[in-house]
Amino acid sequence: MKVLAIIPARYASTRFPGKPLAMIGNKPMIQHVYERVADSGAADETLVATDDERIADAVENFGGKVLLTIHKHNSGTDRCGEVLERMDEEYDVVINVQGDEPFVDAEQLTTLAKVFQNPKAQIATLMKKIEDLETLMDRNVVKVVCDKGGRALFFSRQPLPYLRGADERDWLAKHAYYKHVGIYAFRSSTLAQVVQMPQGVLERCESLEQLRWLENGIPIEVRETTADSFSVDTPEDLKKILELKASRKK
Repeated sequence: MKVLAIIPARYASTRFPGKPLAMIGNKPMIQHVYERVADSGAADETLVATDDERIADAVENFGGKVLLTIHKHNSGTDRCGEVLERMDEEYDVVINVQGDEPFVDAEQLTTLAKVFQNPKAQIATLMKKIEDLETLMDRNVVKVVCDKGGRALFFSRQPLPYLRGADERDWLAKHAYYKHVGIYAFRSSTLAQVVQMPQGVLERCESLEQLRWLENGIPIEVRETTADSFSVDTPEDLKKILELKASRKK
């Protein structure tokens, strides 16, 4: 099984323009992501996919592989689809790691890759148990519920399920809730399929692209991880990352 890891990275973020080039220590964020993915051993090849020459130059400067893509993509998944189509070599599986995940964990990536030892697996992603009420109620934190076989039933910004008759402060004590960790892996044939799908009703409601895949009947395998994720959406997020990095050195 041959695995390609793609790191979509764009410069024109509304809330944090140029964030892949934001410095964490003496390295740009995109380098932290690239090195963690490449060193994980989960993929046979790792590359950055970007529509901006400034990011491409930064990747080339630290010795990474990069491919310039078109500008019009609406999501990292779409950018990964273009890369897969343009690759000279064939790959069985594509892992999509966003360029704003500087602390992505090797265990997360190897867990995703192993899912595809099952020839029926089409898409895989991760979840982590929610430990605090603030995270559970945060509408920016996506939650996931699964069936008994570990396949996603639904993703939502709302806490799922709703515990009828129980005070919200007691929900975590009465039920295990999980947040979605937004790293995806696709069988290559499935990736080529999903990037051609029009936006669905559920996706428009929640602004979550994975609902498009569920709405079209594509199963999503979900595996639990104990490693947390730290995506950077704003300069404030980066400040928290830098504080965390500093605390880990102590």
